[in-house]
Amino acid sequence: MIFFNLFRRNFAIIFAAFIFITFLNSCGIWDPADARKIPANADERVKKNLEEGKGFTIMGGGKGGTTYQFASSNPMWRASLEILDFLPLANVDYSGGIISTDWYNEGTASDESIKITIRFLTNEVRSDGLKIIIHKKKCIIGQGCAVSKITSALENELQIAILKKAVIFEKELNSKKKKRRPEIK
Repeated sequence: MIFFNLFRRNFAIIFAAFIFITFLNSCGIWDPADARKIPANADERVKKNLEEGKGFTIMGGGKGGTTYQFASSNPMWRASLEILDFLPLANVDYSGGIISTDWYNEGTASDESIKITIRFLTNEVRSDGLKIIIHKKKCIIGQGCAVSKITSALENELQIAILKKAVIFEKELNSKKKKRRPEIK
């Protein structure tokens, strides 16, 4: 009982000591800095620390920052979405680099559907920059559906159409960049 009364009276001191010990513990072992390895410019130091995972920024941290890539700036991504705009999309993940359509049936054969998946292997406009996979689902009444991966001319046609459209988008993007920022020499 005496311990609890003492604890109640000195709660603020005990709590402050606990917080102090916690902060002191998080400091770790002191590692002296080598002036030869640390940039003299403050902006360069901040950038280096953030790249190494040291430090943090509050409210954006000022003029420096992370560069974000949006889907509208990637010609391959934009071209793929435009070419596949007639299909219902099931999964579109720009950061993962994948577009997957839902099962699609043109109405010619009511028991067959196709699903197209495009995987982006690079952000550059190249023929090997994307992989197109087509699955076919054939349903038989009473037996269920069978899904299989097929190889057809549609893969090649889609790839050519996407690459042609991506080249057009890339030219437009480059011409806009040149108009906005003339190079100073």
